[in-house]
Amino acid sequence: MNELFSVKDQVVVITGGTGVLGRCIGEYLATQGAKVVLMGRRKDEGDAIVKEITEKGGEAMFLVTDVMNAEVVQANCDEILARYGRVDALLNAAGGNMKGAVIGPENNFFDLEVDAFRTVLDLNLTGTVIPTQIFLRPMVEAGHGSIVNFSSMAAFRPMTRVCGYAAAKAGISNFTAYMANEVATKFTPAIRVNAIAPGFFITNQNRALLTNPDGSLTQRGADVIRQTPFKRFGEPEELCGTIQYLISKASNFVTGTVAVVDGGFNAFAM
Repeated sequence: MNELFSVKDQVVVITGGTGVLGRCIGEYLATQGAKVVLMGRRKDEGDAIVKEITEKGGEAMFLVTDVMNAEVVQANCDEILARYGRVDALLNAAGGNMKGAVIGPENNFFDLEVDAFRTVLDLNLTGTVIPTQIFLRPMVEAGHGSIVNFSSMAAFRPMTRVCGYAAAKAGISNFTAYMANEVATKFTPAIRVNAIAPGFFITNQNRALLTNPDGSLTQRGADVIRQTPFKRFGEPEELCGTIQYLISKASNFVTGTVAVVDGGFNAFAM
C-alpha cells in the first residue's frame, strides 16, 4: 500500500478548531487515522466535536486556548505532550476580523479604529506566531514536523474593506516564508513551514457579508462570484486534500509556499 499521503497516527494540533474550516479539517484528518487536537475558545462546542469524532471511531481531544497568550498555549502544549509525547503537525487556523478594523463603503481611512486594527493584527498574526514558537520546540526536539499557516486571498490583493485583516494575512504569508528558511537552515529541513490560502468559503464570520438572510448574494458576495472562475463559493471539505498533502510525506520537498485553494479567484484578471 502506498503511504505517500498517509497521516495515520500523526498528532495534529489545530488552532481555531471550532471554526467552520478548522472543524471540517479536524474531522477529516481523524477519519484518516490522525490523532487530532482541536484548540479553541468554545469548550461546549469543542467537546461536542470531539464526541462526534470519537463516535465515528476517530481519536481527538479538545483544549480551551487563547492563541494570543503564550502561557495558555504553553500549557496546552504541555498537556498534549503528556498525552502523546510529540506533535507532528500544527495548523494555525485561528483568526478573525472585527468591525472597527473594517472600512466600509460609507467610511474612509480616517474612520479606522486603531485599537481594533491592532486587535485584528494580534489575533491573526501574533496568534500564529505564538503557537508556532511553542509547538515548534517539540518538533525540533523530535527532528521532524510540519506547520501550516492560514493565509487568505486578502494577502495577495488589496481588497476593499478588510484593512486590518488583509494586513495581518499578508504578514502571515511573509512569516511563512521567513520561518521556512529559519527552520530549515538553523534546525532541520525535516521540519517544513507552509501556508494555505483559502478562497471564499462561507463561515460564521463572513456569512452576513456575502449572503442575505434569504440565501441570495449580497453585492459583496456577487462581486466574489463574478471574480471566481468556478462561479461558486468553496466547500470546507475542499481544503482537506491540500492540508493532507502539506502534512504528509508527499510534500517532503515543499516549504515556504502558499497553496492557493480558491476556484481560480486569484487567477482572474478581468
